[in-house]
Amino acid sequence: MPYSKIAGLGFYVPETVVTNEDLSKVMDTSNEWIIERTGIEERRFFTEGEDTVSSMAAKAATVALERAGKTAEEVDAIVFATLSPDYTFPGSGVLLQRLLGVTRIPCIDVRAQCAGFIYALSIADQYIKSGTYKTILVVGSEVQSNVMETSDRGRNMAVIFGDGAGAAVLVAHEEKGKGLLSTHLHSDGRFAEELMLQHPGSQLKTRLTPEMIDNGALLPVMNGKLVFIHALKYFPEVIREALAHNNLQESDIDLLVPHQANARITEAVRKEMNMPVEKVVSNIHKYGNTTAASIPIALTEAWQEGRIKEGDLICIAGFGSGFMWGSALIRW
Repeated sequence: MPYSKIAGLGFYVPETVVTNEDLSKVMDTSNEWIIERTGIEERRFFTEGEDTVSSMAAKAATVALERAGKTAEEVDAIVFATLSPDYTFPGSGVLLQRLLGVTRIPCIDVRAQCAGFIYALSIADQYIKSGTYKTILVVGSEVQSNVMETSDRGRNMAVIFGDGAGAAVLVAHEEKGKGLLSTHLHSDGRFAEELMLQHPGSQLKTRLTPEMIDNGALLPVMNGKLVFIHALKYFPEVIREALAHNNLQESDIDLLVPHQANARITEAVRKEMNMPVEKVVSNIHKYGNTTAASIPIALTEAWQEGRIKEGDLICIAGFGSGFMWGSALIRW
């Protein structure tokens, strides 16, 4: 039976840096307030006419393919995770395919929000294990800055999220016990409305009205306290599930790469897992929460910094809207 491994990683973030000080000029907030609650110091916002969800994904994918020693023509399938597609339809997967200059291969779009990259990785892993495909491009990309309102009304969400893209090239190999060991996925739709963007949707005959704009119905909403509580429960739980499945211990993890939701969540999970600071990746201070792009950006940056070495056990984990969460173990 074939197994899968990550052969190349890449990421891209827009050039425009938006600091906490910048936000404090347009809303009632401060650098200290944002850092205390989120750990974020700055984030990247896309440039209209230059950056799109698919174009950022293409830039990240091009780097990942080069590092994997692969050409776009060798990709058998694309699995694209995003909650902010370029169009309502079609999905951004085919737009990425077009930018890479390839045709006919399947493109699968995944809507699993902050757990999106793990869901996409799991889908790609199953295709490789089944022998269906040998090389799959897995991408997470988001443009979120234009759905957040940089005002007092939108403050609680606007200070958290940023734009960016990350990509991984998953390839088939024969060595058991190396590469992607397992993935573990969960969801609980009872909490769907606790973190959501409802409009414009398909529930109403008129999807978009002036009243929606005026009353803020087009803005995302989040029950921050409830999200925080569930994240602290499910992050450690799903990490331990992956370890137990592979007969491993918490001390076996060489590097934990969690979804960059909130620095306070990452720190609480680190303490719960009894892990030293140097074994947990946290880059939210630079990029904010980039949702489906968060894990591949953090994973790529950790690899670039030399924090990932041959034979290391890497754990990635994510939790977010849905609620949806998951984990994966990787023997590098």
